[in-house]
Amino acid sequence: MNPEFSRIWRVDTLGAAPRAVAIEADEAERAALAGRFGLVAIGRLEAEAALSREGETVTAAGILRAAVTQSCVATAEPVEARIETPFRIEFRPPPETGAEDEIELGEAELDVIFYDGAAIDLGEAAAETLSLSLDPWPRAPGAEAALRAAGVKDEEQAVRESSPFAVLQGLKDKLGE
Repeated sequence: MNPEFSRIWRVDTLGAAPRAVAIEADEAERAALAGRFGLVAIGRLEAEAALSREGETVTAAGILRAAVTQSCVATAEPVEARIETPFRIEFRPPPETGAEDEIELGEAELDVIFYDGAAIDLGEAAAETLSLSLDPWPRAPGAEAALRAAGVKDEEQAVRESSPFAVLQGLKDKLGE
């Protein structure tokens, strides 16, 4: 699979001193990523990072900025969002394991991307960072009213109606007491 937004950096060109880099997705790359992530559109996607290498580990630390349009989960209306999020990603060669072995990452290793060969892909890492930064439940201004009209209960109402006291009150009402 070829990533829609690929910015390759050869590992042997990086050293311990941070190298400042900036990447930006063009219109075609943004359109392809919007399709991949189920977005209406991506108006902007850029990242600034400092790349440094220690041994075979490359660290990318910086900030991702994006402007996206998602569909409201209740009304399907477009919802505009601006994303500005810091990131710190470590690129490492995959650990040496058997083909069937599982690789477990600790909490401190959640921002690790394994790379094969002699290069890292900062563009794909930025795309994945964007994906993780998206609102999973985007809502337009009229979403709450649309959900109520469709019979969807809000969390407070659902908790209230499912409480043991509400169940007892319902039984009491049925018995006419």
